Amino acid sequence: MISTNRSIFCRSDLNWTQSEPFPTNWLEKNNRFLGIIANVASNFRSHSTSVESQVKENSFENIFIQGGFNVKPLVIETIEENQDLLRTDDRKGKEYKVEINDGSNVNIDESSSEGLSGPRILKSTHEREVSEVEKEAWKLLREAVVNYCGNPVGTVAAIDPADKQPLNYDQVFIRDFVPSALAFLLKGERDIVKNFLLHTLQLQSWEKTVDCYSPGQGLMPASFKVRNVPLDGRDGESEDVLDPDFGESAIGRVAPVDSGLWWIILVRAYGKITGDYSLQERVDVQTGMRLILNLCLSDGFDMFPTLLVTDGSCMIDRRMGIHGHPLEIQALFYSALRCSREMLTVDDSTKNLVAAINNRLSALSFHIREYYWVDMKKINEIYRYKTEEYATDATNKFNIYPDQIPHWLVDWIPETGGYFIGNLQPAHMDFRFFTLGNLWTIISSLGTNKQNEGILNLIDDKWSDLVAQMPLKICFPALEHEEWRIVTGGDPKNTPWSYHNGGSWPTLIWQFTLACIKMGRPELARKAVALAENKLSVDQWPEYYDTRYGRFIGKQARLHQTWTIAGYLTSKMLLDRPELASTLFWNEDYELLENCVCGLGKSGRRKCSRLVARSQIAA
Repeated sequence: MISTNRSIFCRSDLNWTQSEPFPTNWLEKNNRFLGIIANVASNFRSHSTSVESQVKENSFENIFIQGGFNVKPLVIETIEENQDLLRTDDRKGKEYKVEINDGSNVNIDESSSEGLSGPRILKSTHEREVSEVEKEAWKLLREAVVNYCGNPVGTVAAIDPADKQPLNYDQVFIRDFVPSALAFLLKGERDIVKNFLLHTLQLQSWEKTVDCYSPGQGLMPASFKVRNVPLDGRDGESEDVLDPDFGESAIGRVAPVDSGLWWIILVRAYGKITGDYSLQERVDVQTGMRLILNLCLSDGFDMFPTLLVTDGSCMIDRRMGIHGHPLEIQALFYSALRCSREMLTVDDSTKNLVAAINNRLSALSFHIREYYWVDMKKINEIYRYKTEEYATDATNKFNIYPDQIPHWLVDWIPETGGYFIGNLQPAHMDFRFFTLGNLWTIISSLGTNKQNEGILNLIDDKWSDLVAQMPLKICFPALEHEEWRIVTGGDPKNTPWSYHNGGSWPTLIWQFTLACIKMGRPELARKAVALAENKLSVDQWPEYYDTRYGRFIGKQARLHQTWTIAGYLTSKMLLDRPELASTLFWNEDYELLENCVCGLGKSGRRKCSRLVARSQIAA
């Protein structure tokens, strides 16, 4: 039975933080780049990348959950008074003047520090007036803000005035709130993000049950809703209640695997942008991260370092044939591990966890770079594969049959460029191009620099397919005909070139912008943003677009979709101030490449296959 404590009641004595204007000289004063904690792991490395196999002592997590799932949620400590997010029009006049970099004034510092690679992007110095489209977007974003006990805690998924049945679009989703959080942080408004992170952290410790079975303790909710409920026996009085959904109400009852990963990524972004690292150093935040990581790093039957998940456990939350080891989850997993590696407080209780993180990062980066990457050369290799190889040094390790190469790919793949496939399992490669996963391999440096450049080269070369009239395709190509019926079960929402089956999602623009800035190609992002800017406001900010070239508003798309609005605003601000983008991505960490836990070189049985790949990593 679900515990009766599945709600948070507001406290009348809570005080909240007052927003502070974002200082333009932040980067100069807080040049705290990637705080790496790699050397700690060296003395604690073992052949397993699991935490369970390494942690034997009574850890803080065990103390934290001694009372089982009915433990009372943590109460947020006193925070300063909040400043209202809704500003008057005369104050907005000052907000609507922003610094920009016009492209001809990109300042690049080629100097690098130990463990980092790639150009360092410096401050821009120009200013421009904010357009009417941006003013409208900010107005709609602020209207989407949800208050809990009088304080902002997130934004609803959509505020479509014509929607009579909002379903769960009136809830605050962890995944959907990320671009909204970044927009507010880049604007200098930190309170709503801090409140969101702490309240969702409280929800993590609650009981979550589906048919008498409870999932792992570190699971974060997919979403939550603020409800106002009357007080028993007190006429006319009510209180706010947080009502979370851990997947037990979701279509298909799928656990939101990506929620915890996004939460960790946002915790890091909060510290990097604001310069306030006290949040990530809190005991409850440290514990929340450790619970998520323990869940992700636990032992299983897998032979690979990738996370095994069911269909629909990420942004593509319906049946689309991505069960197994989808690229999107692996890229977010890698990003969350790198975030945690920076933020975890290292002591006796975390040293084994840090070791497990280092080992998993090393193994995961090699696995994705070596086996998920395809370009013309690799596809030709697969075309000539021998099958049924039984040997430790087999070339066709996953027994991929050459006939699996789809006909569309043979003529579609360009001579230069490539991408990471959507999924890899024994005897199965999903050759579809999934945009979010490929963008995050760039942002997190999961791919090599050469591979990251190849992804952007492919997007540029296949602009008419992947961007067309509305950026960006969530995947390409769409499943059609009999394949659509078999893979999706005939899903009427995921018909060919609609929704998750080849639909165009404007919210992906901010991630595309971040990847382009990192790789020194902001002109591609500007081109995509300008394309979207011409239609989004006129079309009332739809959730997604349909048809092969993104010409029609999605047949079931909500209007005034919040992450469409926030994704556009975040993209504009990142292009205006690219020095802030450098706080949100990672450069190559060469120290990770030295961490190999297989021990094969010492045994003499065979050479470690990682050594073969280091030449291409260096390239």
